[in-house]
Amino acid sequence: MKNLLPALLFACGFLAAGAAVADPGPAGQAVLSCRALSDTARRLACYDAIPVGAPASVPVATPEQRFGLRPAVKKQKDVEPGSIRSTVVGRFDGWVPGAMITLANGQVWKVTDDTDAVLPIMQDPKVEITHGLLGAYFLQVEGFTNGARVTRVK
Repeated sequence: MKNLLPALLFACGFLAAGAAVADPGPAGQAVLSCRALSDTARRLACYDAIPVGAPASVPVATPEQRFGLRPAVKKQKDVEPGSIRSTVVGRFDGWVPGAMITLANGQVWKVTDDTDAVLPIMQDPKVEITHGLLGAYFLQVEGFTNGARVTRVK
């Protein structure tokens, strides 16, 4: 009975995704096979036998890739680095409140304070984002003292 809820949630996820999937994969095939059983006890036993967990093809994010994201569940051993370094993609000449800043590592950060900065036009400038107190993050452009409070949006 303990494994019933995860198995049913797993099965419902596949069913909610729609039956018109071209190749449901091994796990999807298992769910479809179980679904076809008419005997309740055999169907339940079939669902219980399906392995529960993330597929092996799902990449595991590194602490740097997770930097700035608010996890749904905080893991005890989930250690976030104190800062990350990257570059701003393309032409950059500062920011205004609400500006979206895209980094070369794929992260997107939004300026959340009311500061603005007018900087010389730069191409792919180096930046550092540090983790501050009470969940705050701060963006600093290399070579400049101006900084902005930011929050990660992607």
